[in-house]
Amino acid sequence: MKYSVLLPTRNGGDFLENCIGTILDQPYDDIELIVSDNANTDNTQDILASISDPRLKIIRTEEPVSVTENWNRALNASSGDYILMMGDDDCLLPGYFKRMDQILEKYNYPDCVTCNGYSYINAGSLTDNAENYYKDPFYHFGLEFSEGFLSSEMRFDIVKDMFRFKVRLPLNMQPHLISRRARRYIEGDLFRPPFPDHFALNALLMHAKSWAYVPEKLIVVGVSPKSFGHFVFNNKQEEGKSYLGIEPDFEGQLPGTDLNNCMYIWLNLLKSSYHDKLQRVEIYRPGYVRRQVYSWYQKYKAGVAKSGDLAKWFGTLSLGDWWGLFSSIMDKRSWQKIGSLITSQKKGQVNQVFEGAIPLKQISNIREFADWIADKPTIENQTAK
Repeated sequence: MKYSVLLPTRNGGDFLENCIGTILDQPYDDIELIVSDNANTDNTQDILASISDPRLKIIRTEEPVSVTENWNRALNASSGDYILMMGDDDCLLPGYFKRMDQILEKYNYPDCVTCNGYSYINAGSLTDNAENYYKDPFYHFGLEFSEGFLSSEMRFDIVKDMFRFKVRLPLNMQPHLISRRARRYIEGDLFRPPFPDHFALNALLMHAKSWAYVPEKLIVVGVSPKSFGHFVFNNKQEEGKSYLGIEPDFEGQLPGTDLNNCMYIWLNLLKSSYHDKLQRVEIYRPGYVRRQVYSWYQKYKAGVAKSGDLAKWFGTLSLGDWWGLFSSIMDKRSWQKIGSLITSQKKGQVNQVFEGAIPLKQISNIREFADWIADKPTIENQTAK
């Protein structure tokens, strides 16, 4: 059995070497690392040229392409039985492949496997983090998640909740290992704009025949000044849209974060692509409105927006939007969000975005962090329940 690790990169040289090191340093022969160089103009080519490892495969475009196209190029160049997508500021923890072998065998080689991990926030990713931070865990799964198979009914409920802007599963690709068999269930490109991982995961949730969940922490998801999250969290949305090669635009679009606007777009794309499965599922606009209004409040509290901006934005709401917003008064999650935001205001920007993040005084990069955290204890010493 062979693993394909996909690593599309656009000028990620400052982080690329550490990411590659955590993959190729693992004593596991049957992997291929596909680095898709998106016309990089930094030191990426020098870094790649310095690596002599038969497991490394490099493809390159001479002109920049969109993030989605680069992801699909990496996927199409791969040949492994199982596929893992990584960003150039992410990393694997030691023992990933050996542990995943055990998990796959235990669950009879399912179509997909979801694990957990840590977040690593590089210094400079947010306006006030002069040092590195980490968050444990990367994602807080609900109590309905327990180790084992996620039923098809549960997975479809997860997708339906997406249409209500309730996210119950991480929409980053890194925690999810995808079989090539499952990829073939999806006609056309697996990755589609505006957020290629979001479309792919929801399509797979509906079409995979088996999906295992293990709560173990096997990966580290990085946040760096070149992550899309950096542009969102620092109110640099125009740069973020340029980075992804997207321009959100749809009827009824509200000002606010493009995370929500792009979610609206990929939900519509998902529904049009799988109308038979989703014919009774509609986008819950009050959920979208609530999240955008929440983003306005965040901008105002962060000093990015003025009271005049708020007045202008509230003026874009229709009567139906106002009705949906008032109905949120009865929604428990809305109050939890507001309470969490008010509490986090006292903790600085890092903990506003990554609640519970812990500063790393002696760790200088994500590779050092992976080695450090893996000793508490090592992944290979973890046993499946």
